Amino acid sequence: MSDRKRSTALALASALAGSAVLLAAPTAHAAVVDVAYDCKTPIGDKSAVSPIDIKAVKEGDGYKLTMSFQKGVSSSPIELGKGAMSPGAVIVVGGAEKVSVPVSGPSNPEAVPPDTPIKITDLSGTYTPRKSGKVTFTAGVLTIKAMGTTTTCTPGNNPGPSLELDVTAAGGAGAQPGGDAQPDTLPQTGPTDSALALGTLGGTVMLTGAAGVLWLTRRGRRARS
Repeated sequence: MSDRKRSTALALASALAGSAVLLAAPTAHAAVVDVAYDCKTPIGDKSAVSPIDIKAVKEGDGYKLTMSFQKGVSSSPIELGKGAMSPGAVIVVGGAEKVSVPVSGPSNPEAVPPDTPIKITDLSGTYTPRKSGKVTFTAGVLTIKAMGTTTTCTPGNNPGPSLELDVTAAGGAGAQPGGDAQPDTLPQTGPTDSALALGTLGGTVMLTGAAGVLWLTRRGRRARS
């Protein structure tokens, strides 16, 4: 085979291998979704829209989820000092299973001026599939705790999912619906069962021995007569 033909064959084989890898990889679809939050604050109702991005990275049997806010939400009438605000949220999982995954993040790294939309730090949490199939991840309720108060922000525009992903439950195909894998096991016998079994076996041996002696004795008597 000439060098040119050999090079062409290797290139074709590499391309086919790459295509096979792409086909075997889990499919995912991500989108930045505008979420209109209706917030209940200590000083009244407020609203804000923030584009939300959700990413998932495989870690062991689960996925690390990261929820990112591209715009600030709510505000405070007074300045929030560095580290005064603690955010948390819920990511709603739908599709193959329906669960809620809590996510949290660090406090504000810088002071937030008064009447300024509060920039939420990236929130993260772990999702471990209990069922295999396609699941969706959608922004849920956001909670902001600051200076002894709590602000609750609820998505009011019924946002669509920010991420769709094919997942495999821990334990693979052997996983039970809604739970972990439960392999079949043989029934175990305890000491009492073992003693009973040995006693029964011993009785059977004794009876067999007695019957044999009786049969031999009778046979001996017949021979002498």
